[in-house]
Amino acid sequence: MRKPTSLIDPGHILFDRRVVADHRRRAARIDWPRYRFLFDEVATRLTERLLDINHDFKLALDLGGRGGGFAEQVISLKKAQQVIRTDMCTDMLRNSKEAAVVLDEEFLPFKPETFDLVGSVLALHWTNDLPGALAQIKNTLKPNGLFLGALFGIDSLQELKSCLFEAESDIKGGVSPRVSPFTEVRDAGALLQRAGLALPVTDTEMITLKYEHPFALMHELRGMGEANALMARQKNFTGRKVLMRAAELYIERYGDAEGRIPATFQIVYMTGWSPHDSQQKPLRRGSAQHNMSDFLEK
Repeated sequence: MRKPTSLIDPGHILFDRRVVADHRRRAARIDWPRYRFLFDEVATRLTERLLDINHDFKLALDLGGRGGGFAEQVISLKKAQQVIRTDMCTDMLRNSKEAAVVLDEEFLPFKPETFDLVGSVLALHWTNDLPGALAQIKNTLKPNGLFLGALFGIDSLQELKSCLFEAESDIKGGVSPRVSPFTEVRDAGALLQRAGLALPVTDTEMITLKYEHPFALMHELRGMGEANALMARQKNFTGRKVLMRAAELYIERYGDAEGRIPATFQIVYMTGWSPHDSQQKPLRRGSAQHNMSDFLEK
Protein backbone atom coordinates (compact mmCIF):
# COMPACT_ATOMS: atom_id res chain seq x y z
CA MET A 1 0.00 0.00 0.00
CA ARG A 2 1.38 3.41 -0.95
CA LYS A 3 2.02 5.67 2.01
CA PRO A 4 -0.05 8.88 1.97
CA THR A 5 1.74 12.13 1.39
CA SER A 6 2.37 13.94 4.66
CA LEU A 7 0.44 17.17 5.21
CA ILE A 8 2.78 18.22 8.01
CA ASP A 9 4.79 21.37 7.44
CA PRO A 10 8.43 20.20 7.07
CA GLY A 11 9.43 22.97 9.46
CA HIS A 12 7.28 21.35 12.17
CA ILE A 13 8.67 17.83 11.88
CA LEU A 14 10.24 17.07 15.26
CA PHE A 15 10.88 13.35 14.92
CA ASP A 16 12.64 11.22 12.33
CA ARG A 17 10.07 8.46 11.97
CA ARG A 18 12.56 6.19 10.21
CA VAL A 19 14.80 6.40 13.24
CA VAL A 20 11.82 5.72 15.54
CA ALA A 21 11.14 2.54 13.53
CA ASP A 22 14.82 1.56 13.63
CA HIS A 23 14.93 1.96 17.41
CA ARG A 24 11.80 -0.14 17.82
CA ARG A 25 13.15 -2.80 15.46
CA ARG A 26 16.40 -2.99 17.40
CA ALA A 27 14.50 -3.27 20.69
CA ALA A 28 12.41 -6.15 19.32
CA ARG A 29 15.48 -8.04 18.15
CA ILE A 30 17.63 -7.57 21.24
CA ASP A 31 15.54 -8.79 24.17
CA TRP A 32 12.15 -7.07 24.26
CA PRO A 33 10.64 -9.12 27.13
CA ARG A 34 13.43 -7.82 29.35
CA TYR A 35 12.55 -4.18 28.69
CA ARG A 36 8.75 -4.19 28.37
CA PHE A 37 7.97 -3.81 32.08
CA LEU A 38 7.01 -0.12 31.99
CA PHE A 39 4.81 -0.59 28.92
CA ASP A 40 2.98 -3.51 30.54
CA GLU A 41 2.55 -1.62 33.80
CA VAL A 42 1.07 1.41 32.04
CA ALA A 43 -1.18 -0.85 29.93
CA THR A 44 -2.52 -2.40 33.14
CA ARG A 45 -3.20 0.99 34.72
CA LEU A 46 -4.80 2.33 31.55
CA THR A 47 -7.16 -0.61 31.06
CA GLU A 48 -8.29 -0.45 34.69
CA ARG A 49 -10.54 2.35 33.44
CA LEU A 50 -12.54 -0.26 31.55
CA LEU A 51 -13.60 -1.92 34.80
CA ASP A 52 -15.99 0.95 35.54
CA ILE A 53 -17.48 0.98 32.03
CA ASN A 54 -20.50 -1.21 31.29
CA HIS A 55 -20.12 -1.32 27.54
CA ASP A 56 -19.79 -4.02 24.90
CA PHE A 57 -16.65 -3.46 22.82
CA LYS A 58 -16.80 -5.94 19.97
CA LEU A 59 -13.69 -4.90 18.01
CA ALA A 60 -10.69 -3.21 19.64
CA LEU A 61 -7.46 -1.77 18.25
CA ASP A 62 -4.11 -1.81 20.05
CA LEU A 63 -2.36 1.11 18.31
CA GLY A 64 1.43 1.11 18.33
CA GLY A 65 1.28 -1.63 20.93
CA ARG A 66 4.81 -3.02 20.69
CA GLY A 67 4.59 -6.13 22.86
CA GLY A 68 0.80 -6.04 22.93
CA GLY A 69 0.26 -5.17 26.59
CA PHE A 70 -2.99 -3.32 25.91
CA ALA A 71 -4.34 -6.18 23.79
CA GLU A 72 -3.42 -8.71 26.48
CA GLN A 73 -5.18 -6.72 29.20
CA VAL A 74 -8.34 -6.16 27.15
CA ILE A 75 -8.54 -9.87 26.38
CA SER A 76 -7.83 -10.82 30.00
CA LEU A 77 -10.59 -8.50 31.22
CA LYS A 78 -12.95 -9.87 28.54
CA LYS A 79 -13.72 -6.33 27.42
CA ALA A 80 -13.60 -7.01 23.67
CA GLN A 81 -14.51 -9.93 21.45
CA GLN A 82 -11.60 -9.32 19.07
CA VAL A 83 -8.43 -7.21 19.21
CA ILE A 84 -6.23 -6.14 16.32
CA ARG A 85 -2.63 -5.37 17.23
CA THR A 86 -0.56 -2.83 15.31
CA ASP A 87 2.97 -1.49 15.30
CA MET A 88 5.30 0.25 12.84
CA CYS A 89 7.81 -2.58 13.34
CA THR A 90 7.13 -6.06 11.94
CA ASP A 91 9.37 -7.69 14.55
CA MET A 92 7.17 -6.40 17.39
CA LEU A 93 4.21 -8.28 15.90
CA ARG A 94 5.97 -11.47 14.87
CA ASN A 95 4.66 -13.62 17.74
CA SER A 96 1.22 -12.01 17.96
CA LYS A 97 -1.65 -14.36 18.78
CA GLU A 98 -4.10 -11.75 17.51
CA ALA A 99 -4.60 -10.34 14.03
CA ALA A 100 -1.82 -7.83 13.39
CA VAL A 101 -1.21 -4.91 11.02
CA VAL A 102 2.08 -3.11 10.37
CA LEU A 103 1.37 0.63 10.08
CA ASP A 104 2.60 4.11 10.81
CA GLU A 105 0.59 5.70 13.62
CA GLU A 106 0.59 8.95 11.63
CA PHE A 107 -1.32 7.34 8.73
CA LEU A 108 -4.11 4.98 9.79
CA PRO A 109 -5.36 2.77 6.94
CA PHE A 110 -8.71 1.80 8.47
CA LYS A 111 -12.19 2.65 7.23
CA PRO A 112 -14.25 5.18 9.20
CA GLU A 113 -16.27 3.80 12.12
CA THR A 114 -14.42 0.48 12.29
CA PHE A 115 -13.59 0.06 15.98
CA ASP A 116 -15.52 0.11 19.23
CA LEU A 117 -12.36 0.68 21.28
CA VAL A 118 -8.92 2.10 20.44
CA GLY A 119 -6.07 2.01 22.94
CA SER A 120 -2.54 3.34 22.63
CA VAL A 121 0.18 2.81 25.23
CA LEU A 122 3.30 5.01 25.09
CA ALA A 123 3.42 5.34 21.31
CA LEU A 124 1.75 8.58 20.24
CA HIS A 125 4.41 10.82 21.82
CA TRP A 126 6.57 9.97 18.77
CA THR A 127 4.07 11.39 16.26
CA ASN A 128 4.85 14.68 14.54
CA ASP A 129 1.17 15.67 14.43
CA LEU A 130 -0.53 14.50 17.62
CA PRO A 131 -3.76 16.45 16.93
CA GLY A 132 -3.92 14.86 13.48
CA ALA A 133 -3.26 11.39 14.89
CA LEU A 134 -6.05 11.82 17.44
CA ALA A 135 -8.42 13.03 14.71
CA GLN A 136 -7.66 9.89 12.70
CA ILE A 137 -8.32 7.76 15.77
CA LYS A 138 -11.67 9.48 16.26
CA ASN A 139 -12.47 8.80 12.60
CA THR A 140 -11.87 5.06 13.04
CA LEU A 141 -14.18 4.85 16.06
CA LYS A 142 -17.81 3.89 15.76
CA PRO A 143 -20.30 6.30 17.35
CA ASN A 144 -20.02 5.86 21.13
CA GLY A 145 -16.64 4.20 20.66
CA LEU A 146 -13.94 4.79 23.27
CA PHE A 147 -10.34 5.98 23.00
CA LEU A 148 -7.88 5.25 25.81
CA GLY A 149 -4.37 6.65 25.53
CA ALA A 150 -1.23 6.94 27.62
CA LEU A 151 1.73 9.15 26.72
CA PHE A 152 4.94 10.22 28.40
CA GLY A 153 4.42 13.65 29.99
CA ILE A 154 6.69 16.67 29.93
CA ASP A 155 8.14 15.94 33.39
CA SER A 156 9.47 12.53 32.34
CA LEU A 157 13.21 11.95 32.83
CA GLN A 158 13.76 15.38 34.36
CA GLU A 159 16.75 14.04 36.30
CA LEU A 160 18.47 12.78 33.16
CA LYS A 161 17.59 15.87 31.13
CA SER A 162 19.02 18.30 33.66
CA CYS A 163 22.27 16.37 34.11
CA LEU A 164 22.88 15.94 30.38
CA PHE A 165 22.11 19.60 29.78
CA GLU A 166 24.56 20.81 32.42
CA ALA A 167 27.30 18.35 31.46
CA GLU A 168 27.20 19.21 27.77
CA SER A 169 26.93 22.93 28.44
CA ASP A 170 29.98 22.85 30.72
CA ILE A 171 32.14 20.71 28.43
CA LYS A 172 31.07 21.85 24.96
CA GLY A 173 29.72 25.30 25.65
CA GLY A 174 26.36 24.43 24.06
CA VAL A 175 23.70 21.74 24.05
CA SER A 176 22.07 19.39 21.56
CA PRO A 177 18.49 18.16 22.19
CA ARG A 178 18.79 14.65 23.61
CA VAL A 179 15.43 13.89 25.23
CA SER A 180 12.17 14.23 23.33
CA PRO A 181 9.70 17.01 24.20
CA PHE A 182 6.67 15.38 25.79
CA THR A 183 2.99 16.30 26.19
CA GLU A 184 1.79 18.67 28.91
CA VAL A 185 -1.24 17.35 30.78
CA ARG A 186 -2.92 20.77 30.55
CA ASP A 187 -2.88 20.43 26.73
CA ALA A 188 -4.17 16.86 26.59
CA GLY A 189 -7.87 17.63 27.17
CA ALA A 190 -7.85 20.37 24.54
CA LEU A 191 -6.24 17.97 22.06
CA LEU A 192 -9.03 15.44 22.62
CA GLN A 193 -11.69 18.09 22.05
CA ARG A 194 -9.90 19.40 18.97
CA ALA A 195 -9.95 15.87 17.56
CA GLY A 196 -13.74 15.77 17.98
CA LEU A 197 -13.82 13.39 20.94
CA ALA A 198 -16.54 13.93 23.53
CA LEU A 199 -16.44 13.74 27.33
CA PRO A 200 -12.64 14.15 27.48
CA VAL A 201 -10.89 13.18 30.69
CA THR A 202 -7.16 13.50 31.39
CA ASP A 203 -5.07 12.71 34.43
CA THR A 204 -1.44 12.08 35.23
CA GLU A 205 0.76 10.11 37.58
CA MET A 206 4.46 9.68 38.25
CA ILE A 207 6.16 6.30 38.06
CA THR A 208 9.66 6.19 39.54
CA LEU A 209 12.03 3.34 38.71
CA LYS A 210 15.40 2.73 40.37
CA TYR A 211 18.63 1.87 38.54
CA GLU A 212 22.08 0.81 39.68
CA HIS A 213 23.76 3.51 37.58
CA PRO A 214 22.82 6.26 35.08
CA PHE A 215 24.38 4.18 32.31
CA ALA A 216 21.96 1.35 33.21
CA LEU A 217 19.07 3.79 32.67
CA MET A 218 20.45 4.90 29.30
CA HIS A 219 20.90 1.27 28.26
CA GLU A 220 17.33 0.51 29.29
CA LEU A 221 15.94 3.44 27.29
CA ARG A 222 17.63 2.00 24.20
CA GLY A 223 16.25 -1.44 25.03
CA MET A 224 12.76 0.10 25.28
CA GLY A 225 13.15 1.69 21.84
CA GLU A 226 13.04 5.14 23.45
CA ALA A 227 16.41 6.50 22.31
CA ASN A 228 16.70 9.98 20.78
CA ALA A 229 14.89 10.31 17.42
CA LEU A 230 14.69 14.10 17.19
CA MET A 231 15.39 15.56 13.77
CA ALA A 232 17.60 18.17 15.49
CA ARG A 233 19.57 15.58 17.45
CA GLN A 234 23.34 15.43 17.28
CA LYS A 235 24.00 12.76 14.66
CA ASN A 236 27.30 11.48 16.09
CA PHE A 237 27.67 9.72 19.42
CA THR A 238 27.63 11.73 22.62
CA GLY A 239 31.19 12.24 23.82
CA ARG A 240 32.52 10.09 26.63
CA LYS A 241 33.40 13.16 28.71
CA VAL A 242 29.82 14.45 28.51
CA LEU A 243 28.34 11.08 29.50
CA MET A 244 30.78 10.59 32.37
CA ARG A 245 30.11 14.08 33.73
CA ALA A 246 26.33 13.63 33.39
CA ALA A 247 26.57 10.34 35.29
CA GLU A 248 28.60 12.01 38.05
CA LEU A 249 26.02 14.79 38.40
CA TYR A 250 23.16 12.27 38.41
CA ILE A 251 24.70 10.24 41.23
CA GLU A 252 25.68 13.33 43.25
CA ARG A 253 22.22 14.89 43.06
CA TYR A 254 19.86 11.94 43.05
CA GLY A 255 21.73 8.85 44.29
CA ASP A 256 20.34 7.12 47.39
CA ALA A 257 22.26 5.56 50.29
CA GLU A 258 22.73 2.37 48.28
CA GLY A 259 24.09 4.23 45.27
CA ARG A 260 21.01 3.70 43.11
CA ILE A 261 19.46 6.51 41.09
CA PRO A 262 15.77 7.26 40.35
CA ALA A 263 14.26 7.84 36.93
CA THR A 264 10.86 9.52 36.95
CA PHE A 265 8.35 8.89 34.16
CA GLN A 266 5.26 11.11 34.02
CA ILE A 267 2.35 9.30 32.39
CA VAL A 268 -0.49 11.32 30.88
CA TYR A 269 -3.73 9.33 30.52
CA MET A 270 -6.37 10.39 28.00
CA THR A 271 -9.97 9.21 27.65
CA GLY A 272 -12.48 10.35 25.03
CA TRP A 273 -15.61 9.07 23.32
CA SER A 274 -16.76 9.26 19.74
CA PRO A 275 -19.92 11.41 19.90
CA HIS A 276 -23.30 9.69 20.16
CA ASP A 277 -26.83 10.90 20.92
CA SER A 278 -26.98 8.76 24.08
CA GLN A 279 -24.11 10.64 25.74
CA GLN A 280 -24.67 13.25 28.40
CA LYS A 281 -24.44 16.75 26.99
CA PRO A 282 -24.01 20.12 28.69
CA LEU A 283 -27.16 22.21 28.97
CA ARG A 284 -27.68 24.92 26.39
CA ARG A 285 -27.17 28.46 27.65
CA GLY A 286 -30.37 29.79 29.18
CA SER A 287 -32.00 26.35 29.47
CA ALA A 288 -31.71 26.07 33.27
CA GLN A 289 -34.97 25.29 35.08
CA HIS A 290 -34.00 27.24 38.22
CA ASN A 291 -32.38 30.56 39.03
CA MET A 292 -29.40 30.69 41.38
CA SER A 293 -31.54 32.75 43.77
CA ASP A 294 -33.78 29.69 44.28
CA PHE A 295 -30.94 28.00 46.19
CA LEU A 296 -29.84 30.94 48.33
CA GLU A 297 -31.16 31.84 51.75
CA LYS A 298 -33.31 34.94 51.86
